[in-house]
Amino acid sequence: MDGSPEAVAAALARIGRLDPALHAFLDVWDEEAGRRAARVDRALPLAGTPFAVKGPSGIRSYAAGRLIAAGAVPVGSTAVPGPGTYWQTWGQGRGGRTVNPYRADRTPGGSSAGAAVAVAAGMVPLATGSDGAGSVRIPAAWCGVFGLKTTNGLLPSPDRTGLASAGILARTAARARGYLRWVLDAPEDARRVPLPVPLPVPAVYSADLGFAEVDPQVAAVVRAAVDRLEAAGVVRLDARRRPFALLDPCEAWQAIRGGARPEAAEAVRAAEVRAENDRRLDALFARTPLLLTPVTPNRPHGHEGPGELYSTALTWAFNVSGHPAASIPAGFTADGCPVGLHLVTERGTEAALLDIAVAAETA
Repeated sequence: MDGSPEAVAAALARIGRLDPALHAFLDVWDEEAGRRAARVDRALPLAGTPFAVKGPSGIRSYAAGRLIAAGAVPVGSTAVPGPGTYWQTWGQGRGGRTVNPYRADRTPGGSSAGAAVAVAAGMVPLATGSDGAGSVRIPAAWCGVFGLKTTNGLLPSPDRTGLASAGILARTAARARGYLRWVLDAPEDARRVPLPVPLPVPAVYSADLGFAEVDPQVAAVVRAAVDRLEAAGVVRLDARRRPFALLDPCEAWQAIRGGARPEAAEAVRAAEVRAENDRRLDALFARTPLLLTPVTPNRPHGHEGPGELYSTALTWAFNVSGHPAASIPAGFTADGCPVGLHLVTERGTEAALLDIAVAAETA
């Protein structure tokens, strides 16, 4: 796809030029990557494709192992939030805080911060990530790249709560589809699930899921993107349906993450919210294959933080429910900040989700 020893050398050279300003990497493995590229089996499907892994332990992830087995070459580990920073927001690279490649005064999002920046700046064509509340989708949205959270439990995850799942960041959904084939450890045809219906795909759009406070500019950019997809024949919105809404999953997510005892009041409430949201999502996907929302309620904020606003407000519902979800670029706000369009499909339908995302990109 993007592979050769020369591709690895070019990626390392680009990292050397750009990373001192962007701080996307914690560590760069120049010598080891060069050795891997020189001895990789050229018959492998991803032979010599450079990629980055999320954080200091990313090289031990299942996804990284599968990519390496397919011949891809890891070139470094990417920035994640450093000590004393909120996990939702920042990255801390080897040279300083990770900056948004579109606006250096803004954060790239987190926690897969460096992964999104490395892909957006063209330092690597692919990076692994993990998503426990939006940690792949938020930085993908704010850096203008494609990001996918897989169905919870589809791939091994060290997260004992079950909220986090493996993810991939790439410049486009088309590239991500090719890489995911090998991460899933199966031939593409065996994993390809046909679209539930031909294009246009029936879809439901929700600007706020019934509870989020969304920046009007973000909402406008996303709605314009949805309108373009509808005009291009990629989706068909059902205007007759009532607005789709979920219960706010904030407290439920926090109770699950915090390991509340099953009999504790917060755990009981979390189970109730989870069950009700699952019921609503099951009913939705029984009749409509696609849900569209903004990825975040806010645009990329400054490095001092978002204040009281949860950037995760529209993403973590699907960590609780387990559905696959993706971010594709939707456009820019007036101040030059990227905005992401959120695509959510039924559990286990990654192939269909990627097909829809590719169709949307093409349009």
